[in-house]
Amino acid sequence: MEDMSITEAAASLLRSEETFSACLARINSVVLKPLLQSGSFEHSKLFLLLNDHFHILWDLAEENYRALKQTFSTSESACIQDIYLIWKADVFQDAYIQYFSTFASFAVVQGFEHAARNKSEIWKRHKPVLQQFLADFSLDTTMPVALHTVLNKPFRDHLQQYSLIFSTLEKSTSQCPEKRAVAEAAEEFVKLQAFISQALDEASLTRSLWKSLGHKFTDLICMPERRLLEDSRDLTVYASTGQSDRILLFDDILVLVQGHSLQSFELKHVWVDATSQETGKHTLHIITPEEEFFLLAKEPEARAVWQWKLNQAVRQALNGKRDFPLWGKAGEGRDPPADRFFAFAFKAEGRLKNAAYEGEWHLGKLHGQGTLTWPDGRNYVGDFQGGLEHGFGICLMPRVSEDRYDCYKCHWWEGKMAGYGICEYGNEMVYKGYFKDNMRHGFGILENPSATDQPFKYTGHWKDNKKSGYGVWDNREKGERYIGMWHEDQRYGQGVVVMQSGVCYRRTYYMDKMVGSGVLLLEDDSIYEGNFTSDLTFVGKGKLTFPNGFTLEGTFSNKSSQGLHTQGVLNTSGEQTVDAVTKLQLGQEEFPVEKRWKGLYSHFLEFIHSGGRSEMEESFMGFHVQTSRELRKSQEYLFCHRGTEEAPGKVDLLEELIENQAEESLQGYLQQALQSSLHPLGKLLKALTLAFQATYSGIGANKHLLSMAQEEVKHYAKRIWEFYQGLLHLALEVKGLLDPEATQQSNLNGPGIILSLILPCFYPELSMLYMLYHEKEDELYCQGIVDLSRFSDVKLLEFLDVQKHLWPLKDLKLTRNQRHSLIQDQCFLSATECLQKLMTTIDPLEKLHILQKTYEEIEKTVARVLGKEYNLPMDDLLPLLMYVVTRARIQHLGAEIHLIRDMMDPVNEGGMYDFLLTALESCYAFIQKEVRLTQNWHGSHDS
Repeated sequence: MEDMSITEAAASLLRSEETFSACLARINSVVLKPLLQSGSFEHSKLFLLLNDHFHILWDLAEENYRALKQTFSTSESACIQDIYLIWKADVFQDAYIQYFSTFASFAVVQGFEHAARNKSEIWKRHKPVLQQFLADFSLDTTMPVALHTVLNKPFRDHLQQYSLIFSTLEKSTSQCPEKRAVAEAAEEFVKLQAFISQALDEASLTRSLWKSLGHKFTDLICMPERRLLEDSRDLTVYASTGQSDRILLFDDILVLVQGHSLQSFELKHVWVDATSQETGKHTLHIITPEEEFFLLAKEPEARAVWQWKLNQAVRQALNGKRDFPLWGKAGEGRDPPADRFFAFAFKAEGRLKNAAYEGEWHLGKLHGQGTLTWPDGRNYVGDFQGGLEHGFGICLMPRVSEDRYDCYKCHWWEGKMAGYGICEYGNEMVYKGYFKDNMRHGFGILENPSATDQPFKYTGHWKDNKKSGYGVWDNREKGERYIGMWHEDQRYGQGVVVMQSGVCYRRTYYMDKMVGSGVLLLEDDSIYEGNFTSDLTFVGKGKLTFPNGFTLEGTFSNKSSQGLHTQGVLNTSGEQTVDAVTKLQLGQEEFPVEKRWKGLYSHFLEFIHSGGRSEMEESFMGFHVQTSRELRKSQEYLFCHRGTEEAPGKVDLLEELIENQAEESLQGYLQQALQSSLHPLGKLLKALTLAFQATYSGIGANKHLLSMAQEEVKHYAKRIWEFYQGLLHLALEVKGLLDPEATQQSNLNGPGIILSLILPCFYPELSMLYMLYHEKEDELYCQGIVDLSRFSDVKLLEFLDVQKHLWPLKDLKLTRNQRHSLIQDQCFLSATECLQKLMTTIDPLEKLHILQKTYEEIEKTVARVLGKEYNLPMDDLLPLLMYVVTRARIQHLGAEIHLIRDMMDPVNEGGMYDFLLTALESCYAFIQKEVRLTQNWHGSHDS
């Protein structure tokens, strides 16, 4: 019985397709061919498209007919698999949608009227023929109506036949897969019939609208594919603008008709905010990129209908296609997204007039990532929020009267540059630093490269686009560096100038000019205190102190023809020590270390005090980067207390801080953090390194700045430790682990830990300053080493008064006819090699470890010589250590010793390390003083 019903349905479908194909053939002959042969008429291109879709449907009917015919030619029965219509339902559906969409568009623009008018005589002759296959067609029917009917009714009737056949098949099919396939196909054809009815209804309403509007309006907004969805004359609403006579909702635009003019809004650019309502009114808030207004309804029902139709129309416009069917369950529960992406050209007055934007939007505002361009060449690519540049972005600004651009790669806050950024100016200058309200503000580095006419570099603080506060200015043309205070782009207050020649001076400045007396340190280590000109000419009262301590105090004058003249008193008593004269230090008192780089620290403090807000993260510290890509990568690293689901792949900084707060893992964590260019501590260290290099490298390598540099590095360690503690406190607070009653660790020397970790960053400049400061002592030491190196091992041990029972003579490997007195560099070899490693490390603690290891190697050698354990007393240790130091031949030992002494952890003072360092200092002093004694000793022993 089941096979019989399916066979009957298939046979019925065969007959139906045969009849339908014959009908389409007659329509093609009577209607389509005459129109196609009549030449062009208004909207004839649309008719050609309709003709194409007509033939596609005709071909499908023929194909379905042939498939069924083939089935019955080989068998008396049919199964579900034989019914082509079921398995190709989507193909049939798409063809019908295309046909009726084009049919509706042709009807909307009154295409049938134009077609009937074009060949009216022909249509009169064909009326009887048309009447043969259209039952409800009479001779009194107008030709446009006849054409309209003949090109849609047969198709709709045929679809009804499909529905009856599907109904029969559903009842006849029991197998689940086949039954499901039939049911799905039947449902799709039901939707198709609904779609066609709705499409024709919309076309009819739209056609009526175009006929009622004047040509002025239809010329502006009439399009074949455009459909009217709602009219305020049918469902009353008013616009809050107060001037709209009529509101029309189409499937792609919203139109406000105002007298003889109209205003249209693309639906892709329209947001409907139903949450914002005026008190006591049924309103809808309409938001567009350039305008906002309300639609006011008298009744809540009218508001609800308009809201629903607006939302569905906007959503479908964004999707680029209508729902299927046009209205119904397909669009239920799916409002248009608040976040969108599209291009828009601004025309209204305002800061964005004539600008073009392509990117992300939120509720009518530029929001997310996008590109904004102006006709004058301005260009911004980056992040937006609330309609303004906000976040990271790159902006190109054309320079007036130049074919060049200023390129800003920076962070923005509410439309203005704020936070860290890089600006590459069209005149080749480059600024890396902080901005506020579009101006350089805070710490920053401005550089004019050497290739330009006036090369310079400024590293320091800014305020309102001007140098202000503490800063360092390099005048590369003159070969001098100014370190000091600024105000309104001028040197103002205390300042130190260091010159390429080695001369440096301290002066007070007012409005970029030197005022009052100062201190001038000359190349020969003389010191002049008094007034002097910018070309270093002494004028007026002053005091000149020579390197040997002699002073000349009086009045100085300079006449071009006679040179420098002095009237004063020469004091030869030498009251001042040589070191007090030659190693005078500048900068410490003038620039207290805690006030030097406040602009660098302030941004870190803001970050902590903000609770680690994402807005602060994105503009925090960027001196470790060179490109905008690196800057973006840096800002994406942190996310603090935001959940990992908001920041996939990012590091939970606060979680790491908590996990590594224990003392055993803390140093490793801090080392990793400080080495990372993405961690806040690493970013801060990089910025401090740049500031330090700007001050003390190159021209700034001057011995008179050593104390200033040394205390600066120690202060860095202290501040970084404080910032680490601030981050840890923030982490504990955010994670809910902060115990207000808990006491902080007191045994841990945090700054000491940090100092050992950051010292490598500052070591090149710092070690150079130490070498310059101890240059003369190291020269004497080197001479002493050279003199002592002339000794053989035995003679050197004898000269240094090392007790003979401690001499490791067994270590002297003699060749044939060689005497002990000629062997060199073989005694205490392991200790010597160990001490030479002092130059291979930077960390003061590691240097002290090496010193202790050297001491242990000396003891081992002595124990081997004596054949027993032996604790060296100081009297025995010093001569042996002097021997090892002499044979190690370490360069700049004085600089090394003093760097270790100044930078070592205070916890080591008074212990074994301190004892050994003191012993090394004694050896160094002895080697300097014994140069002449060595020469005399050589002479007496030679004789």
